[in-house]
Amino acid sequence: MSTVTTNQPLGTPTWIDLGVPDLDAAKAFYEALFGWRFETAPAEQGYYTTCLLPDGRRVGALSPQQEPSAVTWWNVYLATDDCDATVARAVEAGGTVDFGPDDLGDLGRMAALRDPDGSPFALWQGREHIGCGAVNEPGALLRNDLVVPDATAARAFYAAVFDFTLDANEYLPGGDFTFLRRPDGHEVGGIIADPDVRRPGWDVLFQVTSADESVERVLAAGGSVVVPAHDMPYGRLATVADPFGTELSLGQTLAP
Repeated sequence: MSTVTTNQPLGTPTWIDLGVPDLDAAKAFYEALFGWRFETAPAEQGYYTTCLLPDGRRVGALSPQQEPSAVTWWNVYLATDDCDATVARAVEAGGTVDFGPDDLGDLGRMAALRDPDGSPFALWQGREHIGCGAVNEPGALLRNDLVVPDATAARAFYAAVFDFTLDANEYLPGGDFTFLRRPDGHEVGGIIADPDVRRPGWDVLFQVTSADESVERVLAAGGSVVVPAHDMPYGRLATVADPFGTELSLGQTLAP
């Protein structure tokens, strides 16, 4: 269990949200899968719905999708203590800005960007809203990996913007996987090179108690299986899609 009470250091995945074409259907699906509760903001705040663990800690958010026919994905927000300065570094390193930087009331300051390969990500400078209040436990964010056809440009970009150290993964000798570590040595994610990737971008991996049982709940709630549950050096994983086709990964940590 990991409770977060302060803003995360630069480059740490700190928040996730998802635009959905049917908010009620999305809430029903994710409640069935993770047991989430929901708290919806007033209409004047755009019906932004916060996803909560049963004990009330925040793990993400849902909002009505502006274009119901568009392909959706979970948006990944990386922490910064100076959104404007980090945007400037991203642009200098070859990234582009889709939105911002802009304040979201007293909650914080954000910007939406794309790295040189076109993979979207966002920045979050927390104020009243620091991001996820719980991580690394069932029903909460476990980790994020960037999956791209070729990792060369991505490695250079994220190291330049966030001061990440790039380390090879000796546990996956047959794959091209790079650990992303903050200057303090903490691992915040990775970059995976996969020439056959279906949709380049940041993957969202939620921790679950049982990958197989979670897959059953996905199917019962109207979702689908993209990659069946399988064992990896780090645990048992599955990739699924919600009823709207949004992909997410489920990870069960295996006992040593």
